[in-house]
Amino acid sequence: MNEKTLHANPSKNRTPRHRSREFALQGLYQWLLNNESASTVVNHIRGAHGFDKADAEHFTVLLNGAIGSSVELREMFAPLVDRGIKELSPIEHAVLLIGAYELKNNQEIPYRVVINEAVELTKSFGGIDGHKYVNGVLDKLAAQLRPDEVAADKKR
Repeated sequence: MNEKTLHANPSKNRTPRHRSREFALQGLYQWLLNNESASTVVNHIRGAHGFDKADAEHFTVLLNGAIGSSVELREMFAPLVDRGIKELSPIEHAVLLIGAYELKNNQEIPYRVVINEAVELTKSFGGIDGHKYVNGVLDKLAAQLRPDEVAADKKR
């Protein structure tokens, strides 16, 4: 990947928080494929075109958190996927790590926002129907991690 190809999808108006998720996805993709350290990935992504428009703090917390707790996060969503973790596409795998991390650690972000952001990431960077798969897995995970919030939302 060169610096010109390492940037968020430029076709949409996005918030700094959304951009931070896009860059975290790219960092996790790099980490999954190259098995580089989190600090190496963070430094590489921070130099990417368009990073200055991202929420840098959220990016760092999200990427380091997803990498640092990847074993625990995988254990949480593994029972919800229909195949082995190693059989997931790297994009779906990375998006599930981001979504699981945010559902677990960012209670201030509504679960529907977490899921919607994950779906949008998968639509932008993943395969044709990958977003449906990610939506289904994270919806089930949200019911486990945030049962009161999900139940209250379903009553509306």
